[in-house]
Amino acid sequence: MRTWLENVNAIEVRHLSYSFANGADALKDISFTVAQGERVGIIGPNGAGKSTLLWHLNGLLPERHLKNSAVTILGMPVVPANLAPVRAKIGLLFQNPDDQLFCPTVWEDVAFGPQQLGKREPELSTIVNNALNKAGLAGLGGRSTQHLSQGEKHRACLAGVLACEAQILVLDEPTSDLDPRGRREVVSLLRQLHLTQIIATHDLEFVVEVCSRVIVIDSGTVIADDAVSEILNDEEL
Repeated sequence: MRTWLENVNAIEVRHLSYSFANGADALKDISFTVAQGERVGIIGPNGAGKSTLLWHLNGLLPERHLKNSAVTILGMPVVPANLAPVRAKIGLLFQNPDDQLFCPTVWEDVAFGPQQLGKREPELSTIVNNALNKAGLAGLGGRSTQHLSQGEKHRACLAGVLACEAQILVLDEPTSDLDPRGRREVVSLLRQLHLTQIIATHDLEFVVEVCSRVIVIDSGTVIADDAVSEILNDEEL
């Protein structure tokens, strides 16, 4: 028998609008759902609203929704009272990994999140080592975060999210500054993870390799939402 949680969408966005402090519209009546286990690409030109949308998924931006709008993560509305449980379920990876890596070593950085969740030894070491293994960083726990390649930095950030047992990954331009080898490593890792993923990117080849569905945003509005093959073969887009 399926549980209630198994029947809930990973992400629901209903009529989300957002304006910057200067009054400029960033998002206009955005609505979509993401099922558990889906890997969905978000594409569109610079300034389309992709990053702004991602930041709403775990409450990084204040709610300025239309009256009846809502962002829901695994059945939980993203409102101030729910931010702690929401953020325990959803892991956000920024475009620049240096914005997330702040501890002296990889091991300490990956351990930071679980420590804030109350994890202690010996469980902590098990969690961190498992996350490092999943991210392809086994044996690199003692390395300085400043001495990692860009691909390794991205994977270290991902290991930190995995260590917190996030069920949803939200990634902002995960391949933007990677060399071909680093890009291949990230693509391979994401394809192996059986987690819900929503990924903002300009890399259409990456979308084909990783995602089954793509949402196109332009000027803060969803203009298309379909299977990757349908979107990329649409000459009007």
